[in-house]
Amino acid sequence: MPVQYILGEWDFQGLNLKMVPPVFIPRPETEELIDWVLEEEAQRPCTAGAQDGPVILEVGCGSGAIALSLLSRLPRSQVIAVDKEDAAICLTQENAQRLQLQDRIRIVPLDVTLEKSWTHLLPWGPMDLVISNPPYVFHQDMEQLAPEICRYEDLAALDGGKEGMDVITHILALAPQLLKDFGSVFLEVDPRHPELVSSWLRSRPDLHLYLVAVRKDFCGRPRFLHIRRSGPQCGCPVDT
Repeated sequence: MPVQYILGEWDFQGLNLKMVPPVFIPRPETEELIDWVLEEEAQRPCTAGAQDGPVILEVGCGSGAIALSLLSRLPRSQVIAVDKEDAAICLTQENAQRLQLQDRIRIVPLDVTLEKSWTHLLPWGPMDLVISNPPYVFHQDMEQLAPEICRYEDLAALDGGKEGMDVITHILALAPQLLKDFGSVFLEVDPRHPELVSSWLRSRPDLHLYLVAVRKDFCGRPRFLHIRRSGPQCGCPVDT
């Protein structure tokens, strides 16, 4: 059994989070994704007189690690965290209360792969950011996962279908309905995905999304994507 489940808790971004099987255990790479989002937020120009921080949607909240880390580091932010698994919804709620962040987070049971699921999120939009560590493992690679992962963790949080893109494409199709003009999507992906995602976005110009940047993880693998929604009349090029 993974040590995080044995201990029943784990530190992530300086937060002590409760961990229970089979909810996916957050990995160190995901802390790098959060650091990148915080860097980008720090550079975002402030609107004169603005009192509110960003409105953020997290897709696939799991233990709440991403959502609660952003809430703790962005004091005026609001987060809507969604997951299709009841165990993840319950654990995120517990961790939000544990950290006394429950007043700034809405935790919603939602499967983004279902048609028109995004309409349930409209009352809380438009949003500044969409962030996700979605299921991105290529289905053929699932059999290569470590035995302790296969035995104890939720495999649905890992299996991204034939090319690992099943949930990623649903998130990208959903994003334009919810994001503000020039709002951003941040994703953790497989190293093979930057080119696949870039190609997919070129095939869907109707979404008005473009790849801004790719960032490598601490092992030098292209792991994180920043995608932006263009504003009106903006023909922004894809940059890989």
